[in-house]
Amino acid sequence: MVRQGIGLFAAIAALVAMLISPVSAADKIRTGAIGSASPLGWPFYIGMSKGFFAAEGLEFDIVYVQSAPNLLQQLSADSLDLAISSGLVDPIRAMVKGGPVALVLVEVQAAPYVLMGQPEIKNLGALRGKTVAVGGFNDITNIYLDRMLAPSGMKRGDFDMKFFGSTPARLAALQAKAVDAAMLSQPGNFYAAAAGYTNLGLVKDYVGEFPFSGSAVNRAWAEAHREDVRKLIAVYVKGVAWFRDPANRDEAIKIMVEASQGRPEDVTQSYDFLRNGDFFAATGAVSKSKLGNLVNAMHDLGDIEVVPPIERLVIPGLTPVME
Repeated sequence: MVRQGIGLFAAIAALVAMLISPVSAADKIRTGAIGSASPLGWPFYIGMSKGFFAAEGLEFDIVYVQSAPNLLQQLSADSLDLAISSGLVDPIRAMVKGGPVALVLVEVQAAPYVLMGQPEIKNLGALRGKTVAVGGFNDITNIYLDRMLAPSGMKRGDFDMKFFGSTPARLAALQAKAVDAAMLSQPGNFYAAAAGYTNLGLVKDYVGEFPFSGSAVNRAWAEAHREDVRKLIAVYVKGVAWFRDPANRDEAIKIMVEASQGRPEDVTQSYDFLRNGDFFAATGAVSKSKLGNLVNAMHDLGDIEVVPPIERLVIPGLTPVME
């Protein structure tokens, strides 16, 4: 009887130990983004809301920083592991200068900008001698503007530019009549259209094969956490597929409204714009030819001094790459 009691006690003790033993912690990815939750990062917010990250044993929370330079600085300094939804020109600049970062996936495969003009500006040709708001002297929006105005026979010098670092600032300049046209992303272009400003064209219809935004990692962290990076890419791809399914439209909109605290009508317009325009990259893969187009354009603009091989910008064997 004593032996039976001891055996029963041991079994109970083992069961209690199993119940109170710590569950293995999820791998935390220190993630940063610019400003606030953006529709351009929609698949990530779907991944968090739907439990896709948790199912892969990943803890994924996002902290927001003020600017792209600050985001890349923290990534390079190992204060962050991952930077999401960043314009590709920013990590490319950092890598060309020897920064310890690398691209791991392309998120948005074409520029989601719309060139909006004052109501009296009826077409692109009417911008000759006018002033256009873009992002900065070496900003990628300069390239977009050049490509849009070239078919109308215009080149640098035929129009003026003013520099504003964000869509809200460019929209404000348009509303104040400080500029004749402005390069706007969502939802600024929707506000402008509703107020009667002229839609002069969608950038991707003129620019062509230029990837727009993606995710960059700290190289040392990625090399030490290769399986986590593979899981991250898989979750992103799953989030894109879920976003694209029309059956999920209402829930996707609700997820972004909660993440961004945006107006439901603005988020709804952003959803339809991004989905119908097929902006999110279905595989997350880096296209060597398309990224090469972007790098060459940056070099032509004087933004970078050398054209690096694409293999230098990614982590071979880890980053999905296609021709």
